Order: sequence, then C-alpha cells, then structure tokens
Amino acid sequence: MTPARPVPTSKQPRRRPRSGERKPAGPPFIVLTGLSGSGKSHAIRALEDLGYFCVDNLPTTLIPTLAKLSTRSGEIERVAIVVDVRERNFLASFPRTYARLRRMRGLNPVLIFLEASNAVLVRRFSETRRPHPVAKRRSAAEGIREEREQLAPIREMADEIVDTSDMTVHELRQSFMGISRDRARAALVVTMLSFGYKYGLPMDSDLVFDVRCLPNPHFVPALRQRTGRDRAVASYMERDSTTREFIERLANYLRYALPFYVAEGKSYLTVAIGCTGGRHRSVMIAERLCRVLGGVNGARMRVKHRDVARA
Repeated sequence: MTPARPVPTSKQPRRRPRSGERKPAGPPFIVLTGLSGSGKSHAIRALEDLGYFCVDNLPTTLIPTLAKLSTRSGEIERVAIVVDVRERNFLASFPRTYARLRRMRGLNPVLIFLEASNAVLVRRFSETRRPHPVAKRRSAAEGIREEREQLAPIREMADEIVDTSDMTVHELRQSFMGISRDRARAALVVTMLSFGYKYGLPMDSDLVFDVRCLPNPHFVPALRQRTGRDRAVASYMERDSTTREFIERLANYLRYALPFYVAEGKSYLTVAIGCTGGRHRSVMIAERLCRVLGGVNGARMRVKHRDVARA
C-alpha cells in the first residue's frame, strides 16, 4: 500500500494541479473527506454558511445522482458533501465514483482532504470520548494509524489538502472561504436591533449600545405616543448636538469594526441599540445607522424593532 506522505505543517490549503487538467466549469461540487476527527463537521458547516447545499455522510453510490441534479439549471447549485470511512464501501468504491465526477460535463468537482497529526487526533478523540470508526473496540491511536494507511490512495487524489492540527474553528472557516472562492457571495448581514431595557436584553445580540444617556422624546407630550420612526421624533433628537455626535461616533466605530467581522467569516451580526422602552431613541438611532452604514464593506443592512409596538 502506498505510504502516506508527511503531514503538511502550513495552515494554508495546498493546491495540487493535474497535468492536462481541464479548466473547471459549471457549479462547484465540493467533496470533503479525510481522517476522522480532522474537522469535517466544522468544514461542512462553514460551507453551509457560505450558501452551499450540504450533505453529510452521503452514500457513495448516490454521489453521481446528486451531481447530475446540481448541473441542472434552476435546481441545486453549489453542493458540498462529506464522505468518509463511516460508509462500509467507501474505500473500495469512491475512487471510481470520483473519476466519474471528473468526466461529467458542466460539473466543477473539487476533492478536499482534511487531516491532522496523530497526537492532535488522539487528543480530540479523548476529549469527545467517541470511539474511532475504524477501531471501535481498540484504542483511538490504533484506529488513527489504520485509517491513515487506508486513506493514503484517496489522499493522493485530492485537489486540496488541509492540515487542521493547529487550526481554530475560525481559521478552518477562513480556509474554506478561500477554497470555495465565494467570499464575495457571502455578504455579512448586519441587523440593527432596537430594544427596551425594561423588557430585557436581546439574547441574540453580538454588540450592545446603551442610548439612555440621550434626550428622551417620551417626556415631550406631543411625541410620547409616536415612535422613533416618525419624522417629528427624529427631528427632535437631531436638534440635540449630543445625539448627532453620538450617532457619528457610533457609525465611525462600526465602519471600523465591520471589516473585521467580515474577515473572520461571520455570516451575520446583530447590533442591539437599547433605550428605556424601545420606542423612541433606540428606534431612531437604529434606523439612522442602517441608512448611514448601508453597503459598508459589502455588508447587507437590515433593521428590526423588538419593542416598538409595546405600550
């Protein structure tokens, strides 16, 4: 059996061009495989966040069927699947199946092999206390060694090899953003969420800003029954220099911070703006920030008012 090459130490995926390789065409069809415990579950979730239709542990015999569906216009686009030794016939049937994929017209298959050092894999199995699929009644170390030998021929077929030994979940996600070539399609969705502190903090907020320090339209009789979406309330708040400066400084901070969330590979970000009742100040500022920040670094802005309809 062909011995496995030394595990690469770089965190960057390694591209292995093929001689006479045709130029890829058609929708991406990513096939993830590799050693058990190397991070395939995290990788498939990252691709799912990037808009891929993902299937874990798909039987090898069904791969061509799914591939054909992905090439049909208007059906499934950008597919990613995980296949590995959990399937009994994987080792024997996968090489022929993947060769068939490469011959299919209108398909862009990419085989990605994930691996890690033996020490890291042993530690991961120890932490999860799950048996190794190749050696359920033996030690994880024995299963890892045996699986590495069994997968050596499939590793040789890989278009990309990713060593996850030293990777965090975020670094693994970034690697797959680069491999998928879909960074531009995975725009960060930013939700400006207004809320009232009297009703509790939003549980899904990533950033929280307190605007109770600003002048409160609630104490103006003509504005009390209105909300921050009304022009009269917005005009009242805009006349105050403190409010104008607050909005400007907060907008500048978010302009600075949002690119870091995009670079991290985050799919969505919730910015919570809170005042006492969630009807006036927080609503007005959330609306204004949504307009001011629209399109920053490719982010898609949306606004949501949790408590504006409360009495």
